Amino acid sequence: MNRIGIVVSGLLALIMLAASTLFVVDQRQVGVIYALGEIKEVITEPGLKWKLPPPFQNVVFLDKRVQTLDSPETRPIFTAEKKSLVIDWLVKWRISEPRQFIRNNGVDLRNLESRLSPVVQAAFNEEVTKRDVRSVLSKEREKVMNDVRTRLADEAKSFGIEIVDVRIKRVDFVADITDSVYRRMESERKQVANELRSQGAADAEKIRADADRQREVIIAEAYRDAQKIKGEGDAKASALYAESFGRDPQFAQFYRSLEAYRATFRSKSDVMVVEPGNDFFRAMRGQGGAAPAPAPRK
Repeated sequence: MNRIGIVVSGLLALIMLAASTLFVVDQRQVGVIYALGEIKEVITEPGLKWKLPPPFQNVVFLDKRVQTLDSPETRPIFTAEKKSLVIDWLVKWRISEPRQFIRNNGVDLRNLESRLSPVVQAAFNEEVTKRDVRSVLSKEREKVMNDVRTRLADEAKSFGIEIVDVRIKRVDFVADITDSVYRRMESERKQVANELRSQGAADAEKIRADADRQREVIIAEAYRDAQKIKGEGDAKASALYAESFGRDPQFAQFYRSLEAYRATFRSKSDVMVVEPGNDFFRAMRGQGGAAPAPAPRK
């Protein structure tokens, strides 16, 4: 049993020794072999690799994928016209020289980010201070990002990294300036709205006056046409009356008397006190037209 135990222990020791000499490099990683604290070899090709067992050699892995560095706490940047802007940015980077990266930053990516952030912020400060607000916001926004990327390209080599891209996520005024800008924008919009309302009221008044004028013109023309038609009708009626009455003057006189009676006695309560022999009632007295004799007094 002792021999078997010794053999099993020896096999286990050999397996552990073999396991400590083999390692796998992922396609997303870079393997760095250390020998007594110094970088012995950098392995960029993925696959199964081997090394000497610890403590003679150790291996560490670095992520070679593109990393993103976001802007830390935002700080105001002054433009050429002394306006304060707050810029949120991001930087895409990846490890290009593993040896240089480890010498300057170790194997922790956070060490690199803490050192790279102020460098990026300084590059943005230098580019923004040369431009006014309008250029940073719109006209030269792309150029600012390209210039910052160019500035970082040389400095990134000392970190053992490559700058892939630089982007501006947001550009804004500081809080107090933002409030004043919004108030000014609100005032300008209210001024424009008042001007539009005034213009609309003036146009409405103009339309209303034009409509009133057209109404007066239409009414005047209608009244004129009505009077003209009425006049023509009256003329035709008078002509017909004259023609008819000319044929029989006695009938014409009788007809006029009836018209006078109709106009005079419009209501049953109307009363008229006249002498019986008055000519007004001639048509009622018959053909002779003589007034009746007064009754004799007793």
